[in-house]
Amino acid sequence: MWTQLRAAVVSLILFTVLTGIVYPLVVTGIAQTVFPHQANGSLIEQDGRAIGSSLIGQPFDDSKYFWSRPSATSPAPYAAFNADASTGSSGSNLGPTNPDLHKAVQDRVTALKETDPINSTPIPVDLVTASASGLDPHISPAAAEYQVSRVARARALTEERVRQLIAEHTEERALGFLGEARVNVLELNLALDSAQRKR
Repeated sequence: MWTQLRAAVVSLILFTVLTGIVYPLVVTGIAQTVFPHQANGSLIEQDGRAIGSSLIGQPFDDSKYFWSRPSATSPAPYAAFNADASTGSSGSNLGPTNPDLHKAVQDRVTALKETDPINSTPIPVDLVTASASGLDPHISPAAAEYQVSRVARARALTEERVRQLIAEHTEERALGFLGEARVNVLELNLALDSAQRKR
C-alpha cells in the first residue's frame, strides 16, 4: 500500500512540475522568441502605447471612421446575451426564421441608413449580422466599400483616396484559397487618421 501511495505522490509531483511549470515555460519561451508580436496579443501601438489588437474588434461610432460588424464592437444595435441591456460578445444563436433576428437586422439596417441617408447601394450582410464571436476585427471589402462615401465626406477626402487605403489594408485569402478577403477595421481607421494628418 505504501509503495503505491509513494508512487502516486511522486507521479503527482513529477507531472505537476512537468506540465505546470516546465512545459508552460518552454512554450512561452519559444513563443516569445519566434512569435513575440503574436504571443503578446498582436497589439497595435501608437506613440508608444497600446491602442488595440489586430485580433479583437473595437467600437467606432463617428461618421469619419469605418464601422465594424454588429457586436460588442459596433454602434449598430446589437444584443447577444441580454436583449434588454443590448450587451454581449458572441453570436446570438438565433435561427434564420426567428423574428428577433429579423428585427435586429432591420434595426441595424435602419441605423446604417440614418447615418448615411444618401447611400442607396445594397447593405452588405456582414454590416447587419454579427460574427460567431461577436468580436471580429474584420469586415469584408464590400462592407468597407459601402462606407466609402460617408467616410470620404466626413473627412473631406476623395473617395478614390479612401478606396486606395482600403486596398492597402485588404488581406487576401490565406494561402490563396482559405477564408475570404477581409479588411481590418482598426488598422484601416488608423491609416485614415494618418492620411488626414499628412494633408
